[in-house]
Amino acid sequence: MDADFDAFLHPAPRLTIVALLAPAGWTEFGFIRDAIDTSDSALSKQLSALAAEGYVEVRKQVGVGVRRTLARLTPQGREAFVRHAAALERIAATARTARPADALSGQDRRPQLPVD
Repeated sequence: MDADFDAFLHPAPRLTIVALLAPAGWTEFGFIRDAIDTSDSALSKQLSALAAEGYVEVRKQVGVGVRRTLARLTPQGREAFVRHAAALERIAATARTARPADALSGQDRRPQLPVD
């Protein structure tokens, strides 16, 4: 496995959140929820996990009658995302250039059918 592959970051919900936050600064919870089409509770759970790992910072703002939750990537989270994305690109590039026989150490071990 590629050394930059981040198994914690790889599950689709987390990777989608981090990819959405990568080009942004502070982003509203509701925007993230709607953009990735998830529930409040599912997003909250994933943001908490990402924050516990140090990848995301979450801030709650209280205004007059309004509470807003904002999130952004930390420098550590941004670096982890860049490294993980590069690992995925390398894995995909390897898959695109590999031939089916390469997986069998250069030998095609499928049974040969008789030709009539």
